[in-house]
Amino acid sequence: MASLAKPVKLLVLPLLLLHLLSFSAALSVGVNYGAFADNLPPPGQVAAFLKDRTFVDRVKLFDANPDIIRAFAGTGISLMITVPNGDIPSLASGRSSAPSPAASAWVATNVAPSTLRPTSPSSPSETRVSTPNSLGILSASEPPSTGRFRPGYDRVIFAPMLDFHRRTSTPFVVNPYPYFGYTARTLDYALFRPNPGVFDAATGVNYTNMFEAQLDAVHAAMQRLGYGDVEIAVGETGWPSAGDPGQLGVSVEDAVSYNANLIRLVNSGKGTPMMPGRRFETYVFALFNENLKPGPTAERHFGLFNPDLSPSYDVGLMRDSNYAPAPSSDSWRWCVATADASAAELQNNIDYACGSGGADCRAIQNGGACFDPDTLSAHASYAMNAYYQGAGRYDFNCYFGGTGVLTSTDPSYGNCRYQS
Repeated sequence: MASLAKPVKLLVLPLLLLHLLSFSAALSVGVNYGAFADNLPPPGQVAAFLKDRTFVDRVKLFDANPDIIRAFAGTGISLMITVPNGDIPSLASGRSSAPSPAASAWVATNVAPSTLRPTSPSSPSETRVSTPNSLGILSASEPPSTGRFRPGYDRVIFAPMLDFHRRTSTPFVVNPYPYFGYTARTLDYALFRPNPGVFDAATGVNYTNMFEAQLDAVHAAMQRLGYGDVEIAVGETGWPSAGDPGQLGVSVEDAVSYNANLIRLVNSGKGTPMMPGRRFETYVFALFNENLKPGPTAERHFGLFNPDLSPSYDVGLMRDSNYAPAPSSDSWRWCVATADASAAELQNNIDYACGSGGADCRAIQNGGACFDPDTLSAHASYAMNAYYQGAGRYDFNCYFGGTGVLTSTDPSYGNCRYQS
């Protein structure tokens, strides 16, 4: 688990507003730009690619590389820049009303030359300060309502930190990683796939994905200290597309399931059960597969893009129609339940699709056009298809733990019309 002492981040805001339009609403997504590789394109090419070809509107750096910072000047893409731990004592030596000379000098050296006009450390509209935290800061997190900070750290470290965020209207940055917390039993829960969920008796909420549960656990801990109103941002989260031989839950399909559903969730504006209606500034890890990273194979396969700037897989981030998501080769496909799905699996699929999945299931309610035949199989097929169509019509949206299948035969009948 990572140490509680983390590098400070400067969140350098863009000086131009950039409105990015996705399929039906504004899409906002950030990426972590690491460069632990010997085969990556130059920063200028990367910046131009992200600006012109993708919906990425914010980038987090792991240092203050001047070449990378300069490359993003004038692009309208926000930068989150890392300050080395060794520089923090001098940067923090000033008063809140008067930044230290070291802080002013650091911003002048690392930030101002790359902005369109001079940047002042005291200008909250241009420079925001935060620090990322792993979920190791929590002593309890399951169920989410029990979330609390580690004893001793809560009042001494996190109360003052959260007070600073409240006063400066800046986000408390956390790095939730379901990838590091899943088991064979909870894999579907971690990957946003249909699952029975985890019930929180204190709130009456049944969580059907680990990401929301982790965010709400952090929120519960903040609320215990009286800072539930402070914004939360996600500094890092992601899923690898390849791993060691036989590693469970690590494949292109798994990475697509996690990252595509993550992006969909954070852009939906629905928030979480404890934070309804909130959007979360989110940075997916990572921009590239980094071939020099040490450790397990998966560490080198978190990238959304390959070094040649081609997508590692498609999660809908590309603007160019040549790379636009292609949900199916057949323009007419429906998702239905497999014949061998159990009653429990079918009920779980209905609960998921019609609940957190956001599908419109009114047609299978009593009196609805698709209520008859009143069978689990028929109702599940309708609900699963409604979810599949609404989620983007990607093959993985019809996975349902292996109980969904795609068909080119319209399952509609009588007055019951299946969405297409």
